[in-house]
Amino acid sequence: MTSRLIAISFDAHQPERLAHFWSGVLRSEKVDDSYDGVSLVSGNAAGYRVGFRPTQAQKVAQNRLHFDLTSSSLEDQQETVARALDLGALHADVGQGPDASHVVLADPEGNEFCVIEPGNDFLAGAGFVGALACDGSQAVGYFWSAALGWPLVWDQDEETAIQSPNGGTKFTWGGPPLMPNPGKDLHFDLAADGDQQAEVERLLSLGAKRLDSADGQDGAVLLADPDGNEFRVLAHR
Repeated sequence: MTSRLIAISFDAHQPERLAHFWSGVLRSEKVDDSYDGVSLVSGNAAGYRVGFRPTQAQKVAQNRLHFDLTSSSLEDQQETVARALDLGALHADVGQGPDASHVVLADPEGNEFCVIEPGNDFLAGAGFVGALACDGSQAVGYFWSAALGWPLVWDQDEETAIQSPNGGTKFTWGGPPLMPNPGKDLHFDLAADGDQQAEVERLLSLGAKRLDSADGQDGAVLLADPDGNEFRVLAHR
C-alpha cells in the first residue's frame, strides 16, 4: 500500500488571490471539485494539483519548500520572470548572489520560487515545474520515497531526490542543516489507496508522527514527516 500525492498546497491568507497568481504563472486552470480550499491543475506527469488552503499563520522565515520552474531558452526564462512580475511577484534575495544564473522571486504572499536557466540537465524532461526543492535531511528523502512509492533518482552527499514513475516534477532535499520552521509554507496532501487508518499506521511505521486533527470537514489525518513538516492523509478519493 502507498499514498497518492493529490496536491502540493500553499498556506494562504487569501487563497483565491494566490490561486489567481499561480494560475497565471503556471498557465493552469482551477479545479471545480476542489476537496478543500482552492486547487489548480498542475499539468504535470507527477499527477498532483496545486492547492491553496486558508491559514492565519504568519510567515517568519524562508520557505522550506519551493518550486523550481524550468526554461527552454534565455528568452523563455525572461518571459516567465516578466509574467510573474506582472502578476504581482517581487524579486527575492535568499543569498543567491549577483552572478546567479537562476532568478529568485516571491509570490504575493512571500513564497519564494526560482526560474531556472536553460540547459539544466537534472531537470530536463521534468516539465515546467521541474522540481519541488525542499530543505531537509537524507532520511526525509528516504521517507517520502517509501511513502509515495517513488524511486530515488539522486542519493549523494546527503542530498536526495525522488520522482514519480510517470515522470514529472522531481522532489529534492538538500541535506543538513535544517532551516527553521517558516510558520507558513507548502505541504503535501495525500490520499490513501485503500483503508485510511491502515495507511496512517504504515506512515507512522516509516517515521511519521501524529499531530492534532486536521482542519476542515474532509476527514483528513494530520501527520508530520521525520523533519517535522506537516502533511495530510485523506480517505480514498
